[in-house]
Amino acid sequence: MPRLTIAIDGPAGSGKSSVARRIAAMLEYLYLDSGAMYRALALKALRKAVPLDDESRLVALAKETHIELKPPTLEQEAAGAKNRVFLDGEDVTSEIRTAEVAQAASRLATIAKVREVLVAEQQRAGAGGGVVMEGRDIGTVVLPKAELKIFLDASPEVRAERRWKEHQEKGEKMTLAEVFDEVIERDRRDRERKVSPLVRATDAVLVDNTAMAIEETARLIVMLAREHEKKLAEVAGGQP
Repeated sequence: MPRLTIAIDGPAGSGKSSVARRIAAMLEYLYLDSGAMYRALALKALRKAVPLDDESRLVALAKETHIELKPPTLEQEAAGAKNRVFLDGEDVTSEIRTAEVAQAASRLATIAKVREVLVAEQQRAGAGGGVVMEGRDIGTVVLPKAELKIFLDASPEVRAERRWKEHQEKGEKMTLAEVFDEVIERDRRDRERKVSPLVRATDAVLVDNTAMAIEETARLIVMLAREHEKKLAEVAGGQP
């Protein structure tokens, strides 16, 4: 049976990460955490003391960097890792999860030419099929030829509640009203940013999971994936 490339996009709080990881597990595909690539590059920039406002040096650094994502070990997964991340051959899975690296990665992600380099890396990683990648520009920019594109969405109120629960679990004291405002502002930034704004690909399937749990959402998308696999097999002359 052909193995698909699945692209999942959507706004903050839509459950992209949890749904994508569950889909990958059910299909026995590789889940690719695109954000981990930015974190890995940010870690290298911090180690080499490259200023985060020096665009030319950061672009050069990105071009000479090799980042590879693999399935996490059981211990890494239990610790919250989505992928095993290798930076120039070194396992940096835990090193990229610091607050300093996260902040640096968010700054790198705003640099268009750095994004171009990492998008090429992400495309290379997803080229062989059998992968699930999620983000905000996967179906439109990173994997525009993905066989199955999903735009995952939910009402702002539900998305805010999900994010609020995440903050609570981390011990971060925020009110639901504050998180709602945060989600609305994040939506605005994602949709209005000049570099790879959040938009639904014209051929993406809209999945509204306002009233759906992670498992139910994942099973629906897996069903769609199986249908696509069968169609590809038929086109290729295989058995449905």
